[in-house]
Amino acid sequence: MTKKVKEKKKEKKTEKKEIPDFNPGDTVQVFVQIQEGGKTRVQRFQGTVIKKKGGGISKTFTVRKVTQGIGIERIFPLKSPNIEEIKIIRRGKTRRAKLYYLRERKGKKAKVKEAR
Repeated sequence: MTKKVKEKKKEKKTEKKEIPDFNPGDTVQVFVQIQEGGKTRVQRFQGTVIKKKGGGISKTFTVRKVTQGIGIERIFPLKSPNIEEIKIIRRGKTRRAKLYYLRERKGKKAKVKEAR
């Protein structure tokens, strides 16, 4: 019982933010608050959404980007208070919900076609 009450309180705190509707294959920019020492700053992470998982307050999404030939994947809780903003840069056209095949591809083959 108390677990449900705590979840409801967390949902109310994070519910105020407007989260855009995005899907796997979309290119997004995620602005995340990072604490370094006693200061906080906003860090931008831009990449392709590989998957969305879960439901309710525990919903997460994974963003992948390739920097200097090294693939970096980061998992973000959708309703995290540390996420300041999510911007959709480009809509992608895919036939799959999980784009794990992008991990093996390199260069132009790792791109997702743009939705019309």
